[in-house]
Amino acid sequence: MNAWDILSERGFIYQTTDAEAMRKRLGEGPVTFYIGFDPTGSSLHIGHLLPIMAMRWLQSCQHRPIALVGGGTAMIGDPSGKTEARPIITVSEIDDNVKCLQSQLARFLDFSSGRAIMVNNADWLRNLKYIDFLRDIGKLFSVNKMLTAESVKMRLETGLSFLEFSYPLMQAYDFSILYRDYNCQFQFGGQDQWGNIVAGVDLTRRLHGAEVYGATFPLLLKSDGTKFGKTAGGAVWLDPQRTSPYHYYQFWRNVDDSEVERLLGFFTGLPITEVKALGALPSPQINRAKEILAYEATRLAHGPEEAARAYLAAGGEFGFADPENSVPTSSSIRDLAADRVTVTIPTLTLTPADLAEGMGILQLFVKAGLCTSNSEARRLLKGGGCYLDDERLTDDKLMVTPELFAAGALSLRAGKKARMRVVLTE
Repeated sequence: MNAWDILSERGFIYQTTDAEAMRKRLGEGPVTFYIGFDPTGSSLHIGHLLPIMAMRWLQSCQHRPIALVGGGTAMIGDPSGKTEARPIITVSEIDDNVKCLQSQLARFLDFSSGRAIMVNNADWLRNLKYIDFLRDIGKLFSVNKMLTAESVKMRLETGLSFLEFSYPLMQAYDFSILYRDYNCQFQFGGQDQWGNIVAGVDLTRRLHGAEVYGATFPLLLKSDGTKFGKTAGGAVWLDPQRTSPYHYYQFWRNVDDSEVERLLGFFTGLPITEVKALGALPSPQINRAKEILAYEATRLAHGPEEAARAYLAAGGEFGFADPENSVPTSSSIRDLAADRVTVTIPTLTLTPADLAEGMGILQLFVKAGLCTSNSEARRLLKGGGCYLDDERLTDDKLMVTPELFAAGALSLRAGKKARMRVVLTE
């Protein structure tokens, strides 16, 4: 099946420079394409998953991905979709982040035998000669045209530095380099990257006389209009040290009923006919579709064993949606039995020294990773969303002391299902 048709029917395509030409080229044989990732943090998060899943589908159709990690462009910071300038981080921080992101991308793509390529644009951007770059590349960009970009117009109201204004030149130059060195013909990216992608297509055509193309993926929003991939505890990370596989599973398990079909199409490899059938299940059977979504998404990010542990742990605590396996599915979730995998709930271990002077309940929620700050924990508690051993908390000044551990452990809950077990060592 043509990779373009797969991406289209699963909802990946938002904007294209030439949809008909891209579909035709993808049907003619293997194509090299690229997607860029910004190493301003040490971990990818769920917001990065849509392009990663598109790369998997394209690779499954024998096309070659280039995963570009922006060790050069991160020194500037992409203003697209931002209301203010990104904080400047050190080169050593950027390089450390690059290594982390490269390791995470290797979980999702097959880099064996050159089937995918990993590049870092620091290799060609950091040693550019400024005057030469302006003469050779800058002359090909119209300031008037750059000012029409939505990302620029939005930032002109709050202030845009020349540093950030020059960012599209850097990303456009990436495309031209990848075409020159790898015959890369397509660039994909998020919806907010449209201006940068068009600039890269135009520059590559002008420098090399090449027919290259670009397309974007839709901005992923929840049904209430808020950004997908955020929880009460902050972003949902692919790094298991920042978001445990259990909490990662729980994020997907708790999505709204109305979002299930769309998310199954984006974030699993299940056949599209099965995706539609699962998404059309009535309540309460739709909860089985959510279990399948959560299991499949966790399996891709953390492996089948961690996905099984998370599924069985959550089911052991909250109940299984379809214990008889009555809902047909091709997912390996159907083969799981509770006696095959150890069931564990994520646990935070405290020492007596941690509680020597007591620990505020807000601080404990932050330490457990259920909230990102005391103020966020306070807002959640005031809104009735914090629980201690299934009792709703109302006192944000409660002190946690060793006496509370008479039963051996405490159970914290933020919202409906984000949980953490807390134990005190002797």
